[in-house]
Amino acid sequence: MNGILVIDKPTDFTSFDVVAVVRKTLHEKKTGHTGTLDPMATGVLPILLGSATKAQVLLPDSNKEYCAEFKLGITTDTLDITGKVLGESSLCVSAEQIENILPLFRGDIMQKPPMYSAVSKDGVRLYELARKGIVVEREERPVNISKLELTSFDEEKQCGTLTISCSKGTYIRVICDDIGQKLGCGCVMTALRRTRACGFTLDDAITIDTLRNLGGSDDIMQYIRPVDSVFSCYESVYITEKQAVRFGNGGGLMLSRLHGLSDVADGTLYRVYGSDRTFLGLGVVNTEKQELSIKKRF
Repeated sequence: MNGILVIDKPTDFTSFDVVAVVRKTLHEKKTGHTGTLDPMATGVLPILLGSATKAQVLLPDSNKEYCAEFKLGITTDTLDITGKVLGESSLCVSAEQIENILPLFRGDIMQKPPMYSAVSKDGVRLYELARKGIVVEREERPVNISKLELTSFDEEKQCGTLTISCSKGTYIRVICDDIGQKLGCGCVMTALRRTRACGFTLDDAITIDTLRNLGGSDDIMQYIRPVDSVFSCYESVYITEKQAVRFGNGGGLMLSRLHGLSDVADGTLYRVYGSDRTFLGLGVVNTEKQELSIKKRF
């Protein structure tokens, strides 16, 4: 079974828990996900099946979108509501004050990974150190926040919701904590729902229950998307049967013998299809060799 199944991850499931359920239900050993979601988080989690697992390191759209709930006046060791409370504040903040500082966190910014994260330090996961009460220095990393909007705020309860579009590797908990620090009152993330990942949205996702109910029947196939769907941003090229054999054997294809290439700049990627419209893989323009070399075969 090859393709992509988008799961609406439930709370208290790790991403690996979801992979295990999919693997067991569909009897597919080659299974992986496209980006970790914390156990408390819910939402879009694309699962790669069979040969689609080869696409994991090639995904062109790695941006994510989230709906994050937060509460002001609290700080915790995990930066979310599940952690140990480190401090509380009675300072009352207005929606206008929040709106005024949001521009500081938009665009290209530097972000320090939280201690409770899977980032490694000298070969040890940060969360393993954090559980022992050890705090170490972490290097800031560049991330991009293309959208950061306050979509709701209850001034009485000091709770609200943010809509965030960001690059891969962004920690939403850190954004909430940074906002709290800037306001001088502290802030924790109370809930997180991923609404988009790898070009897929919640409309594309099915629940774990639906998976379990349909997993033993052919009906599940209607929810499994072809692997080339994640590469739709690249133009396609169709090749002859002989060219398909050469491509399948690892050989590059001469640019002069290919039709329909609109861009032959070095490094340009194309989706490669056989004459029967079967997706064969990704090709990359190599101007030195004047060929469409193999990027990845599927």
